[in-house]
Amino acid sequence: MRQGLRYIFFIVLIFTCRISFAQGEANVWYFGRYLGLDFNSGTAVALNDGQLNTTEGVATICRPNGSLLFYTEGTKVWNRFHQVMPNGTGLFGSYTSTQSGVIVPFIGDTTKFYLFTVDAESGPRG
Repeated sequence: MRQGLRYIFFIVLIFTCRISFAQGEANVWYFGRYLGLDFNSGTAVALNDGQLNTTEGVATICRPNGSLLFYTEGTKVWNRFHQVMPNGTGLFGSYTSTQSGVIVPFIGDTTKFYLFTVDAESGPRG
């Protein structure tokens, strides 16, 4: 009986560890002058295919497996193909804000997100 419990415990432990490694929502970063970093391999890999041309205030989100979903600098939103998304322009953030965009997952639906934008210098928009 003890051997069986050890076996079950071992299986549960392995399954739990496997789940904990599937949290890669922040594995890809885009920033600055068209640059980014990809941490999916465990080591930072330089990217130069981004569309951001700003000095501060960006946000990026990935799927739990680490694949890129979209990114923003507060005025536009680009998809994983680095194309501006539908309704992804004219946002009220500012590329000069320290944190111009914040991406928050929608609770209960993994396909939806809130995108909060911040205007420049405490402006009324955003």
